[in-house]
Amino acid sequence: MARSYRNLWPRLVSWGNLLASYRKCRRRKRYRSPATAFDYRWEENLLVLQQELCSGAYQHGPYQHFHISDPKPRLISAAPFRDRVVHHAVVGVLEPLFERRFIHDSYACRVGKGTHRAIQRAQYYMRRHQWCLQTDLVKFFPSIDHEILMDLLHRRIGDVAVLNLLQHIIQTGAGLPGNDGGVFPGDDLFSRLRPRGLPIGNLTSQFLANVFLDPLDHFIKEDLRIPGYLRYADDLLLFGDSRHALWDAVERIRRRLADQRLQLHPQKTQLTPTTDALTYLGFRVTQRGIRLSQQGIRRFLKRIRRQRDEFSKGDLDCSQIATSLAAWRAHLQHANNQALERQLIRQHLRFRRGNKRAGAVRRITEVSEEALCD
Repeated sequence: MARSYRNLWPRLVSWGNLLASYRKCRRRKRYRSPATAFDYRWEENLLVLQQELCSGAYQHGPYQHFHISDPKPRLISAAPFRDRVVHHAVVGVLEPLFERRFIHDSYACRVGKGTHRAIQRAQYYMRRHQWCLQTDLVKFFPSIDHEILMDLLHRRIGDVAVLNLLQHIIQTGAGLPGNDGGVFPGDDLFSRLRPRGLPIGNLTSQFLANVFLDPLDHFIKEDLRIPGYLRYADDLLLFGDSRHALWDAVERIRRRLADQRLQLHPQKTQLTPTTDALTYLGFRVTQRGIRLSQQGIRRFLKRIRRQRDEFSKGDLDCSQIATSLAAWRAHLQHANNQALERQLIRQHLRFRRGNKRAGAVRRITEVSEEALCD
């Protein structure tokens, strides 16, 4: 029987945990207006937040919503700064406890994991198996059922105050656009009214997504005994040497997901030989190498066009361009794309403000320091 953790609330609302959470939340955002407004009297604001949590008076603030289409259309919900501090405080206490349960090959939003580790692991499995089955879930975050999620949390957490706070945060995702779910066997009219959905953008949502899919991970690894399996958020890769066994696994996974009111995407469930290239997390992975995908190139060019526009309006300076470019080059260090990298930089790294041009990247090898303004 899984261990249930108690007496977590004092750790969660402790000054040390809230202070560490505030500093994490402030990192790389200290000059944005929500952070600076909280910073102005941060000790007082943090103390008020602690008192609200301890007294039960804490209420989550409203989200700011915006749409992105990178790589596909999504509604992002940004919580107020003080609520993001609470999110960090919750995850800081709970994540180490659940990490002991998570499988090794779950890579989203976990310390020491991430996209590059997932890509390298995918290549590892491609070299050892003949077939790869790639699939993902239909509208995963909008479809997460609150009742099922809370039941999973009750199994591991025995602290009522922590559970109440989690339920309060989870309920803020109900009613968001797109949270319409699906129809499952045995549903009635009231099933459509079940609260569902987690806001994409919350740190807690990323953590709770791993909690929600953890039973599926263990089912695939331990019950189906798939020889190679990894998951990044709702993107699943299954590897094996029998195509029939993998297709059979898909049907069993569909039935298991129905218990959690989730569905596999029918158009995105594909079985291919591992001798073919695999497009995964913005990269094109083969048994011999890893390259940036066409989608990844389009995303880079789209970002450069946006930065050109912001620079011409004076909303972006050269140091910010250099920092962004350095991050992109670090991202590419995990792929065999040195020639493509230089070509993209030479052809597209040109910025103008009025009659002036910033762009002169004098030495490609030092581009993070050399995106200079005239």
